[in-house]
Amino acid sequence: FKVAAADRDELQEIKREAEKQEFDILLVFMFDRLGRKDNETPFVLKWFVEQGISVWSTVEGEQRFDSNVDDLLNYIRFWQASSESQKTSVRIKTRMKQIVEDGHYMGGTVPFGYRAVYKGRMNKKGRPVKDLEIDPREGEIVREIFFKVAREGYSAHGIAKMLNERNIVTHGGARFQTNHVLRMLRHRGYTGYMIAKENTSGFIPELQIVEESIYEDAMAIVEQRKKENEQRRSVAQSSYNKTLLAGNLYCAHCGTRLSGFWH
Repeated sequence: FKVAAADRDELQEIKREAEKQEFDILLVFMFDRLGRKDNETPFVLKWFVEQGISVWSTVEGEQRFDSNVDDLLNYIRFWQASSESQKTSVRIKTRMKQIVEDGHYMGGTVPFGYRAVYKGRMNKKGRPVKDLEIDPREGEIVREIFFKVAREGYSAHGIAKMLNERNIVTHGGARFQTNHVLRMLRHRGYTGYMIAKENTSGFIPELQIVEESIYEDAMAIVEQRKKENEQRRSVAQSSYNKTLLAGNLYCAHCGTRLSGFWH
């Protein structure tokens, strides 16, 4: 109900095919599958009918526009669908908020440092669901990463290089890249919180891998190293490089860091 027809690529492709008369019938499960915007979707359906396309639903039959009464009934139906869609969205968001605030895992990608395990919790349908716990080996690696950034000035690139040299891989089995490390450093959940989008639980001691102070120090360094903060940058950088001053001296002309390359 939030996305306009003009912004839906699949719908625009279907309209182009309709203009070329590449099909005679548009069949959908229900008419609100074409959209739930009450001030727009009825006119989208009517557009197809005006192109000579029969619009059918497996549930509601053929969509017709033979009279003003048809137009009114169609508008009312899509107004109801739009309203119900918004209510459904609110219910889902509310339930997600409740689950996260209760400290439960919502599913999806498991952050490096944790593992998803069955602990006896069941959902409303009586099916077992997983919860997070700290993976002892990965948890130690996460602590080391935050310590090296916060206390030794390592860069995300340097951390990625260190992990790859030790043959440590992501949960997806890939080599670590700088963006992987930055995502980890920005993930406040390591300080003992369950986080899903804008929802955050209360403090959960058994999920804490990194102390709050270490996290804040690491984040301060990450923020200062952003490109937009380059002019006021004052934190030294360790890039896991054998060149002593790499990353800590700047060119007086262009401001770029000194870097070392070995051949």
